[in-house]
Amino acid sequence: MKSLVVVVFVFIMFQGFSQDFKKHQWKNRVLIVSTIDNTSSDFLKQIDLLKNLNQELKERKLIIYQIVNDKYKVGFSSNFKSSNSTSKKYVNTKKGLQITLIGLDGGVKLKQNSVLTAEKLFAIIDGMPMRKRELRKNK
Repeated sequence: MKSLVVVVFVFIMFQGFSQDFKKHQWKNRVLIVSTIDNTSSDFLKQIDLLKNLNQELKERKLIIYQIVNDKYKVGFSSNFKSSNSTSKKYVNTKKGLQITLIGLDGGVKLKQNSVLTAEKLFAIIDGMPMRKRELRKNK
């Protein structure tokens, strides 16, 4: 049952942002940071934490999407753009902050409702089989 929910979630995600997420499959990992309030302390703390990790994010082929209500942006410096209404499916309106990590294969690797530390993020990614392969190849 759990895998069915994950498959449905990924399917809906790729439908809703197909122009954005689908282009990353097999090229980049995607971290979605979503909220209904871009002034919330958890959201701002998460974005600030990620902003200081440019080199580490690049090494791990990680693209950041910020989603706030019906707007989104990629990375940190661009402006928010309007998205279709399906983006609301990725904003947890009851719990505030929602973090979703999508692997190179398009599968959801992590979903949580609290600030994600760099240590946990990198431990998850570095433990992935494709990341291990990347590290061995680069040695």
